[in-house]
Amino acid sequence: MKRKTTLFIAAAATLGIALFTAACGGSGSGAQNSSGPYGSATTASPAKAAAAGAQVEAASSPLGRILVDGSGRTLYLFQQDTSTASTCDGACATSWPPLTTTGNPQAGDGATTGKLGTTKRSDGKTEVTYNGHPLYYYAGDTQPGDTSGQGLDQFGAEWNVLSPAGEKIEAGA
Repeated sequence: MKRKTTLFIAAAATLGIALFTAACGGSGSGAQNSSGPYGSATTASPAKAAAAGAQVEAASSPLGRILVDGSGRTLYLFQQDTSTASTCDGACATSWPPLTTTGNPQAGDGATTGKLGTTKRSDGKTEVTYNGHPLYYYAGDTQPGDTSGQGLDQFGAEWNVLSPAGEKIEAGA
């Protein structure tokens, strides 16, 4: 009888550990990206988008058709970037997190596959480019569709949303 009790306790303990591990999500794959306010229970976090190959698509906005990620978050170019190499790191990348990917970037509705590319950042991550422009989010945009970074002059140059053609949209457009 004592042996059956010991086996029962061992089995219960093993089951309890398995259930605890599953509930805690040991892999961490659903964790939010700590580099900005993006991601929520209803949208994929930038970390999840990066793992699957970031998506770039076009969406309607008060500024016209603009580029957004697969969750509808606005993407920007930095006018100080004069090539595919990013010049935004440190404090700049905190305010303007780059759109990164670990897979090949994907063109969604309204975006052109041939305009998508990537560039290596100084931190070793791979940033998505579109028409030769590294792409960024703005930390002040708290919801998909926000464009509060449009036309801001920060970190030495102006930030602009992009058209599906890959060109900057002027602040007053």
